[in-house]
Amino acid sequence: MIKRICCLALFIVLVGCKSTYKIQEFSEKDIPAKPNYNDEKNWAVLPNSYFEELKEFTLNEIDTLQADVFYVYPTLNTEKNDPRWNVPIEDVEQQKKVLNKAVLFQASAFITSGKLYVPYYRQAHLRSYKMFKKGGEKALLLAYSDVKKAFEIYLKNYNKGRPIIIASHSQGSTHTKLLLRDFFDDKPLQEKLIAAYIVGTVLKSDIFSTLRPMTKPNEFGGFVGWNTFKKGNHPKKRDFYKGSVTTNPITWDNAKTTELYEHKGFLYSNKNIYQNALKIEITDGLVWSTNPKFPMRFFMSFMKNYHVGDVNLFWQDIRENAELRTKTWLAENK
Repeated sequence: MIKRICCLALFIVLVGCKSTYKIQEFSEKDIPAKPNYNDEKNWAVLPNSYFEELKEFTLNEIDTLQADVFYVYPTLNTEKNDPRWNVPIEDVEQQKKVLNKAVLFQASAFITSGKLYVPYYRQAHLRSYKMFKKGGEKALLLAYSDVKKAFEIYLKNYNKGRPIIIASHSQGSTHTKLLLRDFFDDKPLQEKLIAAYIVGTVLKSDIFSTLRPMTKPNEFGGFVGWNTFKKGNHPKKRDFYKGSVTTNPITWDNAKTTELYEHKGFLYSNKNIYQNALKIEITDGLVWSTNPKFPMRFFMSFMKNYHVGDVNLFWQDIRENAELRTKTWLAENK
């Protein structure tokens, strides 16, 4: 199943990509040092270490939150001239990307629902998907071993029996599919799962034994996921997403289309939230989005694949939905 899950993610970040990467063979001697997650410095975010820009998105005192959020970030090492298969967690440039891109513009959507936990991990280079059989599989499994260990330490040191939201994007979702299999699927911890937001990856409805896709906005205990393209566009391998779970990230039900007034908000890089900015249409395996209405929309009009915006485009929608699912879980589990 590990190979199946990793292969399903293979195509997500490579649509139309013909880049040439600087390559070296995957070698055990080049593997970065294994993180110790008992050491707080190896976590990008813990509830006691929110950085100032992240705090701007909080509404309540962190200690009043009754749930936790475990977030796994996407591929951030995409440099063509970087020969490394896995990034050391001490890499300062990658740490900045984790905090200033992934955490600030993705994980921030969940911080009104639970205390946020984000481990640094030895992420695999982007080429790991394209070169899956030539070192990429080993790099991705190494990255997952960190995520798994971090989650084990989280359960041991921090969780204290609280309900959990799992959130991820792209490579992060490659890993959380395995995490859900190893810790939640047909296991006692499933009872503590509020929701898993497994975004930016191929996600078959039967990938798990007992975890199911959620089709109601207040449902809990299952998972949601989607992949976003500009309306009318497909990946080159048109059928790759066919049959993938495609949640409506605005209505969170079985609606196939939405109107502008239903869209709650797109978080842009200027940290402004643009409401009523887009409409969507659900196709087989894709969320088709109109070009969002915001000041820089002209430049976005040239994009066909909105993968990079899978979370940002629906930031406020995700925020409010995570709050609703959390409140519902807490009310049902008094």
